[in-house]
Amino acid sequence: MPTIRPISDLRNHFAEITKEVQSSKEPIFLTKNGMGSIVVMSMEAYEEGRYESQVYDQLLEAEVQAAATSQRFSHSAVMDAARAKLKKAEDKQGA
Repeated sequence: MPTIRPISDLRNHFAEITKEVQSSKEPIFLTKNGMGSIVVMSMEAYEEGRYESQVYDQLLEAEVQAAATSQRFSHSAVMDAARAKLKKAEDKQGA
């Protein structure tokens, strides 16, 4: 169940709210005049959410691209290509 507090708690209980969002990794919803106003969350939780969103967006893009073509690659072909790119990058760094 989400934590909902009045926005005045941000001013009056800032340290407590900070400790709660950092320990629980869950956001706290703040209200103003009984209506939702802002959300407070730890930077760690925010970054995790951004990362998950980026991964989801990339998967969605891959699905769109896959639907646009009938070309498919085997696992071994993909891994061989990835290994070749890594080797090429390592060779550039070593040179």
